[in-house]
Amino acid sequence: MFAAYAARIDRDQPLNGLELGERPEPEVRPGWTTVTVKAASLNHHDLWSLRGVGLPEEKLPMILGCDAAGIDEDGNEVVLHSVIGQTGHGVGPREPRSILTERYQGTFAERVTVPSWNVLPKPKELSFEEAACLPTAWLTAYRMLFTNAGVRPGDSVLVQGAGGGVATAAIALGKAAGLRVYATSRDEAKRKRAVELGAVEAYEPGARLPQRVDAVIETVGAATWSHSVKSLRPGGTLVISGATSGDRPSHAELTRIFFLELKVVGSTMGSKDELEDLLSFCAATGLRPVIDEVLPLDRAREGFEKMASGELFGKIVLTTS
Repeated sequence: MFAAYAARIDRDQPLNGLELGERPEPEVRPGWTTVTVKAASLNHHDLWSLRGVGLPEEKLPMILGCDAAGIDEDGNEVVLHSVIGQTGHGVGPREPRSILTERYQGTFAERVTVPSWNVLPKPKELSFEEAACLPTAWLTAYRMLFTNAGVRPGDSVLVQGAGGGVATAAIALGKAAGLRVYATSRDEAKRKRAVELGAVEAYEPGARLPQRVDAVIETVGAATWSHSVKSLRPGGTLVISGATSGDRPSHAELTRIFFLELKVVGSTMGSKDELEDLLSFCAATGLRPVIDEVLPLDRAREGFEKMASGELFGKIVLTTS
């Protein structure tokens, strides 16, 4: 079957390790099921995998891709939850949880196998392309906002780095949930898009906000960390799920954190129950993922290059037909 896969690790030039071509059919395992992929979306996790982060060389070649929507063995339209081993279903009792492609072949292929427990019904209101955007970036944003930041309608939130998948999802979800959302981006066009998506206002990174916010959604890391901490009201919460600009800020702002009793919460992916809630939320409200571009699987390299450059707003989706 045709697939996009990591053939080698290159920490400096990750796309050098990306190959497109034929790979073996998925391995059949007890408790696992095979899904015919209709659409799969790209995440920064795929670029990190090509750098060898979370993907050891002995696991190569590895088909990339965490997210997918498709057809199960019984002909049902489904969405895949991409955290494997979250409750022990389909793996050994001592195996820690992992994201698909850290141990098992991924979704950038015509077919993929996952534990049967990881398969959820796709709401009929969502297309395959829309549903394929939700299990990683949108689920991450959903958990950051509603589980770990604990915000409620009427609260205020700052989303750093508008344009990326998680940040875009957080803006859209926040707007739909009645939050007052502010956003930042270095790019003027992305700031404009953020406002169109639902942000009250969008600013250049580091700009002073009109008010201190209840929570900050942080995926950029070092470049925006100080601004994120300074933007919080006393007792506010900073939720971080990534550090695309690096994980060593020049100013950790420790004094401000303890003096204002700020909370810093790490967040990774989300649960199957949260994904189910997210799917229902989108189906019920009409909220849909922002898709930057849809490409056929054989043009996956174009999608990777666009994501690596940062020249996108929303998700890039790959389709198999």
